[in-house]
Amino acid sequence: MLGALALAVFLQGCSVMKIAYNQAPELIYWHLDGHFDFTDAQTLQVKADLAKLQAWHRQTQLPAYIETLQKFRQQVTADMDAESACALYADVRGKLIAVTSRAEPATATLAGTLNADQLVNLERRFAKGNAEYREDFLDTTPKKRRDKRYKEAVKRAEMLYGSLDHKQLAVIGHRIDTSHFSAPVSYAEKLRRQQDALQTLRPLVAGQSTPEKTQAAIKDLFERTLNSPDPAYRDYMEKLTQDGCTSFAELHNSTTPAQRAKAVETILRYEQDFRILHLQKS
Repeated sequence: MLGALALAVFLQGCSVMKIAYNQAPELIYWHLDGHFDFTDAQTLQVKADLAKLQAWHRQTQLPAYIETLQKFRQQVTADMDAESACALYADVRGKLIAVTSRAEPATATLAGTLNADQLVNLERRFAKGNAEYREDFLDTTPKKRRDKRYKEAVKRAEMLYGSLDHKQLAVIGHRIDTSHFSAPVSYAEKLRRQQDALQTLRPLVAGQSTPEKTQAAIKDLFERTLNSPDPAYRDYMEKLTQDGCTSFAELHNSTTPAQRAKAVETILRYEQDFRILHLQKS
C-alpha cells in the first residue's frame, strides 16, 4: 500500500511527494475507513499496523527505490528499447508486490474482526466506484474515452520531460489509438476481483474461521488479485504491458537532448527526496 502510494506520486512535485509519503498511514487509513467504517478497536489496530508497515518500508524499501531511480537516470540519457522499458516496469512491480506481501498478516488479522455490516459498506463502495468507471469508460463516447486517456498520458510524460512538441504528442495519440486497451475487459476483471474479495471475506467475518485458515485465504486472495485466474485476462494484460513498454520507448526516443536533461534533473530530485525520507523517523 505505502509502496503504491510512493510510486503513484513518483512523478509529482517533490514537496508533494514528501508530504504524501509522511502522511501515507493516515491517508490510507481514511481510504480504508471509507470502505469499511471501522470500529474504535479496529481503528487502533489498523493505524498501528500502517505505522509499522511504513517504518519497514522507509527503512528497507526506499533504498531500493533510490537504486531503481539511479539506473533509470542513467538510461534516460540514451535511446531505450521496449525490452529495457519492460525491465523497469518489472522492477517496479516487484517492489509493489513486496509491500503487498508484507501487508498480508495485518490484512488477515483485520479480516477476522470484520462484521457483516462492514461487508455491506464495502459492497456499496464497490458499486460507487463501478458507477464512476462506467461513466468514464463505458457510458461515454469513444472520443471522450480517448481524450481522457490521452490527457492522462500527456500529463504523465510532461512530469518527466517537460513540454512536448506536436510530433511527440502525435506519438502518444497514435499509441493510444493502437492500444489493446478494452474498457469492457478491464471492467469485467474489476468486477471479478470485487466478487472474489466479498466471497473470500464472508466466511471469515466475526472470527468464524481460524487464524491459520484466514491467513491462507487472504494470501490466496492477494495472489488472485495480482495474477488473475482468467488466462484470457492474463493474455490481455501481457499485451497492455507490451503496449506500455513500446509506447514509452517510442516517446523517449523522440525526445530532445534538452528534454532528456530535464528528465535527469527530475529523477535526481526524486532520488534526493527518497534519501531524505529514508533518514526520517516519521
